[in-house]
Amino acid sequence: MTRSNGEAAHDDIRVAVSTVIFSLRHGGEDLPSVVLPLVRRTRDPHAGQWALPGGWLDVSENLEAAASRTLAETTALTPSYLEQLYVFGDVGRSPSRVVSIVYWALVREDVASTPLPEDENVAWFDTADLPELAFDHRSIIEYALWRLRNKVGYSRIAHGLLPDLFTLAELREVYEAIGGKRLDPANFRRQVEGSGTLIPTREFRTGSHRPARLYRYNHDVELADRGPLPR
Repeated sequence: MTRSNGEAAHDDIRVAVSTVIFSLRHGGEDLPSVVLPLVRRTRDPHAGQWALPGGWLDVSENLEAAASRTLAETTALTPSYLEQLYVFGDVGRSPSRVVSIVYWALVREDVASTPLPEDENVAWFDTADLPELAFDHRSIIEYALWRLRNKVGYSRIAHGLLPDLFTLAELREVYEAIGGKRLDPANFRRQVEGSGTLIPTREFRTGSHRPARLYRYNHDVELADRGPLPR
């Protein structure tokens, strides 16, 4: 049977899975920085430039499994939150025809502070000071940041950057870091305590200031609303 040109071209399309993985990093008195790991390419195209961690989709692999696998192989990180972001498939984004299914993920700061694989080709970067990036990865990161900043206002996604127990000040700091501005502590407390997403515990964090109550996330409320989709 003779195939049409469209069918023949279809054989040349490759599918990749990449992940934009965000975390926070404290540094001095300013707001924490939103950071992400990048991988330096060791071959053409774009050899020597930095890129998002990722790899080719295996024919027997589910998409989310591929995202987790490629993250583990390139960065050894296990995210606390993982969601499909978008599909990028412009014809000119790569010398060969490549469609990238991009996920975005969150990693807690304590996890992000663990050493990356002993490889000079993997490193953390501040999203406000990115190096030259391969392909269309800068646009992908900018889109992921936009999604993060918008979603934090109506979902519980900020909890993906926190430990199991946290103070309201720590939660507010996550919102501030993502939004890039300070929030009024009293107004923030009223909003989150009335949201139904937090459960106060009987534990407190002590230090140089007055003890601060620890909260935990209400797991009866999903971290992200996926509706009837399987988890």
